Amino acid sequence: MSTSFEFSAENLDRFRQITGRYPDRQAALLPTLHLIQEQQGCITPEAEEYAARLLEIPLLEVRDVVSFYSMFFTEPRGRHHIKVCNSLSCWVCGSSVITDHLRRRLGVEPGGVTASGEISWEVVPDCLGACELAPMIQVDGMNKGPLTPGKLDALLAEISPEFREEDKEKKGEQG
Repeated sequence: MSTSFEFSAENLDRFRQITGRYPDRQAALLPTLHLIQEQQGCITPEAEEYAARLLEIPLLEVRDVVSFYSMFFTEPRGRHHIKVCNSLSCWVCGSSVITDHLRRRLGVEPGGVTASGEISWEVVPDCLGACELAPMIQVDGMNKGPLTPGKLDALLAEISPEFREEDKEKKGEQG
């Protein structure tokens, strides 16, 4: 079942402003993809076709860019997105402990979304640029670290009610 994609009226105006800044429409590809992802949360094949049509570039160019950059998602993410840095610095400082703890706490593998739709996560091999915080993660683009399983639990409780102990205790009392 194919679903078409189009910019909202507001985002179409933003797209026109973006393309007006570049002498060549192709140069507006990255900001156009960011705008698509902002509108629908991910970049579907239909959205790739839409971008190619609007920018008057080959679809293959759009797909190459979407698949190359880890900042673009082709499937829906959670309301909050976590990236676990697995660069050499983070790995030496224990990123595998953080990854294992997240896997247990969230109940989904990297690349997955929790059942509630609150949190999605991934392990990235590339350095996230905050080695002084190793082991570290990004939550919605914000660097957090250095982490321990306990600090990670506190962070999860901050961003999602399903990980707050007092909320779990209330549910237990009601159930």
